[in-house]
Amino acid sequence: MAKSHEIEVEFRELQGKGASRRLRLSDKVPAILYGGGIAPRTLQISQKLAYRYSKLEWFYTNLLVLKVGGETQTALLRDVQRHPFKPILMHLDFQRVVENEIIRLRVPLHFENQDISVPGKTSGCLVLRELNDIEVECFPKDLPEFVSIDLTELQIGDVWHMSDIKLPAGVVLPSLKLGKAHDLPVVLAKMQAVEEEADGAGIAAPVTASAQKADGKPAAGGKAAAGKAPAGKAAPAGKAAPAGKAAAPAAAAKAPAKKK
Repeated sequence: MAKSHEIEVEFRELQGKGASRRLRLSDKVPAILYGGGIAPRTLQISQKLAYRYSKLEWFYTNLLVLKVGGETQTALLRDVQRHPFKPILMHLDFQRVVENEIIRLRVPLHFENQDISVPGKTSGCLVLRELNDIEVECFPKDLPEFVSIDLTELQIGDVWHMSDIKLPAGVVLPSLKLGKAHDLPVVLAKMQAVEEEADGAGIAAPVTASAQKADGKPAAGGKAAAGKAPAGKAAPAGKAAPAGKAAAPAAAAKAPAKKK
């Protein structure tokens, strides 16, 4: 169950951009409290205090007890507006929490015992965490501070999905109601792919026709290019006169002219 933390805030009467600008100049953060069937109330909180809280995990996931004078109101932080480049907060949104109303909130995932799991002790195995937080649905009294995932039983090649998470009593994952397509992977373990470089030392690469020298001689260890006669051997002389056969028909074509 989530813990509750008390935060000192103050009511403010002035509203608008001008009033908010003056608040920030006086080291205050404007805020608003809404929900619970009650009219919204404008608040203000110390800039230094709010910025310090914004660095802590529980500020976003735990129940916050806002103390205003002698009054208290349980709420959840719903939105934080930050300055684009300065380390200051611009505005905070708080939602009232009603005891008998179901709430939805994103809570962080804590992965435990990875170092004693099989993938954690195997060289070259990667344990990938696909999600850092999940959205839960429950009553305020059942809201967990975080969801713990024990990786002791994780094996190489395993893929754990959201449906494999062991949730506290009274807590459900609303996204699983939408179908299997929303059952996202949470953590997986796989061996790292290693590219082996070929070692060519002492191994001669096969010689191809493109590896021969320009003068027609084969490279060392290679053979002559296909289609070329070996050096020092000439083609047979008797086969060098096919052109004479083409001249014979030409002479035969002139013979009828002589008979005239």
